[in-house]
Amino acid sequence: MHPYVFAEKTPDKTAIIIAETGEALTYRALEALSNRVAQLIRAHGLKRGDVIALMMENCLEFIPICWGAQRSGIIFTAISTRLGFDEAQYIIADSGARMLFASPGLADVAARLEVPGARFSVGGAISGFEDFGAAVAAMPDTRIADESQGRDMLYSSGTTGRPKGVIGPLPEGPVDEVSPLFMLTKMIYSFDENMIYLSPAPLYHAAPLRYSMSVHRVGGTLVVMKKFDPERYLALVEQHRVTHTQLVPTMFVRMLKLPDEIRARYDLSSLRVAIHAAAPCPVEVKRRMIDWWGETIYEYYASTEGTGFCAVSPQEWLKKPGTVGRSLLGEIRILDEEDNVLPPGREGRIYFAGGGEFAYHNDPEKTKSAQHEEHGATFGDIGYIDEDGYLFLTDRAAYMIITGGVNVYPQEAENVLVMHPKVADVAVFGIPHEEMGEEVKAVVQPRDWADAGPDLEAELIAFARAHLSHVKCPRSVDFEQELPRHDTGKLYKRLLKDRYSQVQ
Repeated sequence: MHPYVFAEKTPDKTAIIIAETGEALTYRALEALSNRVAQLIRAHGLKRGDVIALMMENCLEFIPICWGAQRSGIIFTAISTRLGFDEAQYIIADSGARMLFASPGLADVAARLEVPGARFSVGGAISGFEDFGAAVAAMPDTRIADESQGRDMLYSSGTTGRPKGVIGPLPEGPVDEVSPLFMLTKMIYSFDENMIYLSPAPLYHAAPLRYSMSVHRVGGTLVVMKKFDPERYLALVEQHRVTHTQLVPTMFVRMLKLPDEIRARYDLSSLRVAIHAAAPCPVEVKRRMIDWWGETIYEYYASTEGTGFCAVSPQEWLKKPGTVGRSLLGEIRILDEEDNVLPPGREGRIYFAGGGEFAYHNDPEKTKSAQHEEHGATFGDIGYIDEDGYLFLTDRAAYMIITGGVNVYPQEAENVLVMHPKVADVAVFGIPHEEMGEEVKAVVQPRDWADAGPDLEAELIAFARAHLSHVKCPRSVDFEQELPRHDTGKLYKRLLKDRYSQVQ
């Protein structure tokens, strides 16, 4: 399916709403704007297989621009709004983008980006950019004659190194052809034309972008938040009678830490499916969310690379707390350091054999390092499967701490510390130690900065030791007013670890 189908079938139905402003597009208007974008792309000489880039905040035009690219056989690259000039320019150059769409709120970076083609400012002026509104208004709203299916090429968030562009084969089918993975998720989460989907995360990330576009493939209504706010989110569920949504665990934590009277204020009874992914969710956090929202919390484990996909329903999770589910795409294989397949219950590197194809753009070495000739591809995570084939994540391989010869996975300590009432966010990682090799360090963002200091440090260490083996607990705690966490929930630990690169 494709939005053009619903532009014909239900032209006056709302396709997109911006939560904070109330701006909206019907399916008729979405179809017209995406056609004008496609015409604009062709008018500037771009053809099938060429690349455009978006460096945009969440706004009404974001998804229509992507649909315009999708129906033009164009590869569209959405760039994180949090990147500085050097990283954004790297992505522009590495992707080969020949056209850029940017938000005025990002002008400090966007205005300096060099693109071998047109640059358009969306929603206001940027010096040296053409006005998007005027440019598309000059284009016809009819479909281009040579429609073909394009796709996204998204860059990893760079939590363990420089961002990597992930690209799969350009689809050969018609623009309304859907992928097997879309059909799978449609079946699991009951996507249909009656759904109202609330997206609280940045659209430049893989899951928010792909799932938001999937809403339009079934004729549903998409509600987009410009920025997540926990109470505002709850109010929007009630206001729009939201049926489906997707969040990340840090959003769960922020909502759970709202006062009880605020959490009880809003009617959430319309919610049927609340999906979460992107980062590990502490067991206690998820259990509390199910207690609050009922059996609506669904989880999946996948990646931008798209080579594997696990899913778990709330009913399954309650029977096996902590699992991210069983594989629905690719066969899970757990490998040891010698690439031997490990039996159930043994931890090792997680691979998916027989999943989808992908490559890291312009980086065959990175592609090779993520793939095994016999066992498929890895996302870089550590975990194990149980006797029933359910996958449990331990941590990312890059974050493992080796202290005194003992392997420590910092996710365990993070899961404990984030539940402390005085903690807003936490990162745990290894820092150099002359005798032990590494020691466990925690950096905490307190809910109230006035609490930061030696007393809270001692309280948090004691709290961790009450729940975990001492070797897994931080030996010291530092405090930051805000941790470098991606809006999608992923933590940029490498930025913190770099500060502690010298032996203490």
